[in-house]
Amino acid sequence: MEKSSQISLGIVAAFAGIYVIWGTTYLAIAISIQTLPPFISGALRFLIAGTLMYAWLRWRSPQPFAAVNIPAAMLCGVLLAGIGNGLVIWAQQGIPSGIAALIVTAMPVTVLVLDWAFFSKRAPTAQGLFGTAIALAGVVTIVMHTHSITGSAEPLYLVAMIAAVVGWSIGTLWQKRSVRQDGVFGFTAAQMLFGGLFQFVLSVLDAEWQTFDVSAVSLPSWLALLYLIVFGSIIGLNSYLWLLTRVSAAKVTTYALVNPVVALILGALVLDEEITTLIVISTLLVLFGVSLVLFQNLGPAAFARVAKSLSTGRSQ
Repeated sequence: MEKSSQISLGIVAAFAGIYVIWGTTYLAIAISIQTLPPFISGALRFLIAGTLMYAWLRWRSPQPFAAVNIPAAMLCGVLLAGIGNGLVIWAQQGIPSGIAALIVTAMPVTVLVLDWAFFSKRAPTAQGLFGTAIALAGVVTIVMHTHSITGSAEPLYLVAMIAAVVGWSIGTLWQKRSVRQDGVFGFTAAQMLFGGLFQFVLSVLDAEWQTFDVSAVSLPSWLALLYLIVFGSIIGLNSYLWLLTRVSAAKVTTYALVNPVVALILGALVLDEEITTLIVISTLLVLFGVSLVLFQNLGPAAFARVAKSLSTGRSQ
């Protein structure tokens, strides 16, 4: 029972991590790329994070990648850290922020469809679909109310955004299939290293190094990069992958629906952005929809077990 309580608390903590931390990375990324080129920023972020993870694992064990499927980690690193993360940042140079946000929030739907068609072959539940639709409606309302969706969207950048979402979705499902519960940290370290190398190659192909001047990088950009390394990558990606070994991918990817809400709250607290009644209602819609996805197939007995395990964990 004690182990079950610890796992339940771990799941709650990991969800809180990707919901809150990845919600704050929107602002951190925006600050980092003010004076750091997008792919160079991504390459540094994941190579440094992966190296730190590897050093820690090597200190703990002489064979840090013994439980890691290296080919799968390479593929997932390219799909998630390389394509999923790198192309999203790069593409926002050529499309309105609102359109970019709308495309990203489609990720849970993409995961549901791809999982059904190519991976688990299990059809999504009616409650899961309904919850996703409600949350998506809330996010779309928030985005259209707070972001610009006007302006031209260059086709190349639009394709890059779509490729990023599809890449992240496939990578999510592939790593859920490939990772072992005792190899989460090693898998995360390996995929960050491969993803960082992929972004480094993209930075060379995009000629970012030809105009890069390290002395021109501001202190806020360096601090934002440090935040992304520690919180966005080491804590965030480990939480994400650990969750995938415990719950369904459809539930884990609800972070894409919650992150804009967290970013909105952060904007209100830090940048004094206005929170309107419409935004509050839309936020409640998002939270309601996400709760339907997270707690689908849970009857009264299951709810009682979860509540009991959480209360037991708090009393210890």
